[in-house]
Amino acid sequence: MHTSLSALLPAVPVLAQHGPAEVVLTGLTLDSRQAGPGMVFFALRGTATDGHQFIPKAVDQGAAVVVCEELPAELSPATTYVQVPDSAEAMARMAAEFYGHPSRKLHLVGVTGTNGKTTCATMLHKLFRELGYHCGLLSTVQNQIDEEVIPSTHTTPDAIRLNELLARMLKAGCTHVFMEVSSHSVVQHRVTGLHFAGGIFTNLTHDHLDYHGTFDNYLKAKKGFFDMLPKSAFALTNADDKRGAVMLQNVRGRRETYSLRGNGTFRGKLIENAVHGLHLEVDGREVQFRLIGVFNAYNLLAIYGAAVLLGEEPTEVLTVLSGLTSAPGRFEPIVSPKSRITGIVDYAHTPDALENVLQTIADIRQPSQQVITVVGCGGNRDGAKRPVMARLAAELSDRAVLTSDNPRFEDPNDILAQMQAGVPAEALGKVLTITDRREAIKTAVALAGPGDIVLVAGKGHETYQDVQGVKSDFDDKHVLATMFDLLGK
Repeated sequence: MHTSLSALLPAVPVLAQHGPAEVVLTGLTLDSRQAGPGMVFFALRGTATDGHQFIPKAVDQGAAVVVCEELPAELSPATTYVQVPDSAEAMARMAAEFYGHPSRKLHLVGVTGTNGKTTCATMLHKLFRELGYHCGLLSTVQNQIDEEVIPSTHTTPDAIRLNELLARMLKAGCTHVFMEVSSHSVVQHRVTGLHFAGGIFTNLTHDHLDYHGTFDNYLKAKKGFFDMLPKSAFALTNADDKRGAVMLQNVRGRRETYSLRGNGTFRGKLIENAVHGLHLEVDGREVQFRLIGVFNAYNLLAIYGAAVLLGEEPTEVLTVLSGLTSAPGRFEPIVSPKSRITGIVDYAHTPDALENVLQTIADIRQPSQQVITVVGCGGNRDGAKRPVMARLAAELSDRAVLTSDNPRFEDPNDILAQMQAGVPAEALGKVLTITDRREAIKTAVALAGPGDIVLVAGKGHETYQDVQGVKSDFDDKHVLATMFDLLGK
């Protein structure tokens, strides 16, 4: 792909320019190691590093253009420098222009909220594939073009990669793309410059305060996505979430809602929540779904509403949706062959998500079934939720095993000490702390009797454990199955 700098500059506010604009460009990068002839290097200010310090390296590599917020003291005559107020925003707008604005030619739907993003985006992709469309998926678990999987590294890729993926999806014949929109991606301008056909809000609870600082900032980040929706888009929110109405304030597009309590454009009523699935009434039609839990009833309503707003026939949508399964690592069951212990692997890594999962298990369990929960908290992330997660596990389970998740660069024992502080005194006797996650899962399985339920929460679809910057193989579902076999369960 080739274009000139002069073709990209009208998309951004330029404070100063040094060097010619008639430069032929072959690519964009935010990595100085990839900067070379024909490349634009964007100097971004990150939380850990400042890209401005890598400008000399990018210039040495032969970068044709440097886009930055602060000009270096020495300017190379062989390089064009463009000074902008915000490098991240400039990168997003220039990337959209460079790749020919692929989002304008697609039905791009974004899903934001604390919980449910992956399930909604993944199931919308599955639904529209079943309805006969070529579709793209951009999610935490994976990116997909139809059934081709492209591994993902973040909830939302950087703006260059995002536009490149959208262009690739368009070229492959995709008409619809469903993507998770994280709060980080809004603040960091990763989705700036994209044209959305619709936005979905699931819910808002305590998460990512390590990054956003306050709950209000977190709310504003989510709201920022809805504020950028064009007049032609739909804005679909959860009417039963107290922040749902906030998302619709000053929105330019169509304002729509979904609700299990009756006050929504799309209305649902819970008839039965059982181990075999959900029985719901949706807009007057009774439907049996394969998903379990009230939180999934909300996800299903959001998916249904979005599909109808995209022009699909309601009865056909519900018929297809009734046969679909959820995303990997989202309330994913595995049953032991001998003792019929039900293992559940779930990505629940926030207090609200953990409470939802445990409440769902409480709703469907038999009185004789014991619930044993294995849970940890990630390192270098919001520490305030650690004691809360442990308290919920202790209060809503018969036994709880606190363990390591992805400690990253923190000492896992420090994380566990913070979790233990949240365990109520009367629950201490039913809580174990085992730092090694494999041993923790083994212990939980050993404690389980025939027919009991073992919940392994926190990592879900992840197939690694991140310790001191090193990712080693670790798959909760695989470890759980191994322990069932090892212990003869």
